[in-house]
Amino acid sequence: MQSVKEIKRKEYYIFSPFLRIFHWIMVVAILILFGTGLLITKPMFVASAEPYLTVTSVDLVRDIHFVAAFIFCAAFILRIYGFIINKGDRLFPRVWEGHFYEETVDVALHYMLLKPHHASFLRNPLARMSYAALYVLVAIEILTGFAMYFMTDPTGIGAALFGWVNTILGTEMMTHYVHHYVAWFIILFAIGHLYMVVRAEFMEGESEVSSMFSGKKILAHTPKDANELD
Repeated sequence: MQSVKEIKRKEYYIFSPFLRIFHWIMVVAILILFGTGLLITKPMFVASAEPYLTVTSVDLVRDIHFVAAFIFCAAFILRIYGFIINKGDRLFPRVWEGHFYEETVDVALHYMLLKPHHASFLRNPLARMSYAALYVLVAIEILTGFAMYFMTDPTGIGAALFGWVNTILGTEMMTHYVHHYVAWFIILFAIGHLYMVVRAEFMEGESEVSSMFSGKKILAHTPKDANELD
């Protein structure tokens, strides 16, 4: 006679509403920013009825790009607030702990299908490293984006605040190149992130996707980093 084994799971509230709102705004904003950024780089339509009457799709695309950028920056303020008030929003890599590196390799081997499983985590060390790297890339995009945006008024306060970026990189064109190629790195991160969360949600039952709606993870095993919520 076949027996049925009951698996008990425990619920952990991790992600605050501030982080979840920021996450979904970031998803939409990155897609809009990347798509409009490509169109700005290579415009698709320019028409002119008279020398002084020119209609270009780039004008609209640039406006959409700028609006999405400002919304993204405003949402980042929510992320910072969530970081302050909620411990679950602070699950950054603990690089000063020796076991962190071993656990990161262990998780990486699992996602490369070289190990059948890895230890249970609220947020595994590989994810922590990748999110920290993402925030660095986002910071570069914000700095280079505003550096180019405020060059339209070289004597204004915006240029005074962000002009040093062009100075460090050498020229405004180099700032453009950095902004463009870092955007590609962010898209590559998004592809890898999508693979890992879908795999964890549907193949391992770690509620990775659903946690970004509910803020909760439901795990069958006690996560090694559960003490970080205490």
